[in-house]
Amino acid sequence: MGNWLDQNRAIVVGALALVSAALGGFFFFTNRAEPPPLEIAAPETTPTPTAIVTQAPPPTSTPEATNTPPPLRVYISGEVIAPDVYILPPGSIIKDLILAAGGAAKQADLDTVNLAEELKDQQHIHIPAKEEARPTPPVSSGGKTSQPTAETDTRSVSLQIEPQAGKKININTAKIAELELLPGIGPSFAKRIVEYREANGNFSAIE
Repeated sequence: MGNWLDQNRAIVVGALALVSAALGGFFFFTNRAEPPPLEIAAPETTPTPTAIVTQAPPPTSTPEATNTPPPLRVYISGEVIAPDVYILPPGSIIKDLILAAGGAAKQADLDTVNLAEELKDQQHIHIPAKEEARPTPPVSSGGKTSQPTAETDTRSVSLQIEPQAGKKININTAKIAELELLPGIGPSFAKRIVEYREANGNFSAIE
């Protein structure tokens, strides 16, 4: 036995060295620290913006345009407190115009004015005085009062009155503006003369 060990010492030592190397390598690899696991960060997610839907307000109805009549511009003269041009609402009457002018004066002859007459735009209203002359019916030879009568024939009676200016005016053909030139005759009185002439014919005489 001793001879065999002596003869094979080198082999035994080599085998032991291989076994030791194998065991050392085994323990070396088994005791190595495992590397930490690789952490993969998840990508950050950006929140998707949500669309905000706003409801449009309901359309507003446009009011229909109304045809409002314009105001009246009327001139008043004569026997009122403040003669002037006044602006009144549509549908106003002469009485409204007199009140707008401060009322009638003491000498105003309102009996000759139609206070309920509806006004028109750019109209001229004259309030006469009580002393303004009125047409007087002619007096017949018998002493009785008679109304002016129209001519029975085709000839026109020329009744001429000479105003202060010296120009003669025929009351059977004169217009309202011409009659106003006569003393004591205002627009209202002149209008009444023309209306009477149109309804009853020409005047036959003037007293």
